[in-house]
Amino acid sequence: MGFFCLLWVPLAYVLRRVLAIGNGTGGIWALIFGSVAVIIQFFAGPLVDPGAFGFYRWLSGFVDIVSIPVLAPLVLYLLFVEMQVISPKTDYIGFTLLWLVPMSAFRVTTWISPPSLVMLVLVPVLWTALAVGIPALFVCARKRRDWYSMAPFVLCMAILPFSAATSWWAFFSHRPLTGLLFLLVSVAPALVALVSAFVVIVKARSQGLESGADAVEPKDEDESETGDYGLGEAP
Repeated sequence: MGFFCLLWVPLAYVLRRVLAIGNGTGGIWALIFGSVAVIIQFFAGPLVDPGAFGFYRWLSGFVDIVSIPVLAPLVLYLLFVEMQVISPKTDYIGFTLLWLVPMSAFRVTTWISPPSLVMLVLVPVLWTALAVGIPALFVCARKRRDWYSMAPFVLCMAILPFSAATSWWAFFSHRPLTGLLFLLVSVAPALVALVSAFVVIVKARSQGLESGADAVEPKDEDESETGDYGLGEAP
């Protein structure tokens, strides 16, 4: 479980790069700022004193464990772009995932004893769901011109952090059915975004293959069987 917590977020970032989504700029800044955030949290401690299983435990999960650690880099990304600290072309999802890499390493050291499935497995999954799902909903909302068509996506963006924190709280409080329900709500936008991106890439590759095949002219028998068939570079 410790290795899962340590490797899940980096693997999610690698998957995003393998699918050729976004660009890799700003990665160093994300790691630096993420490391600074970990140092601050190490010395400052938790912002909310957790209770047993009630509201303060949920609030602790929202602020210190699940939601704010993902919302902070998304908000700071916009601030850094406005201040021209990083380029506006920086991939904000990749930026957030890289920001969370130092946090994952830090949390392994603090959550490993005693090992907990909720902390070491569920939390990294929820981090990834928020890091991918919220920007995906934001992009969908930005493409809408009317407020009534934009409102459902904005509402989902607002609900997602609370859903993720509630999922964590329910599993922590030994309410697995409630936790599973909110987990499905939390990961749904990220899964839809991932599947949509994969479908777009597959279609682009197939169209590239078809256009390349159409562009191939008959070759003489003495031509080499290898060479450039006009397929281009895969997206």
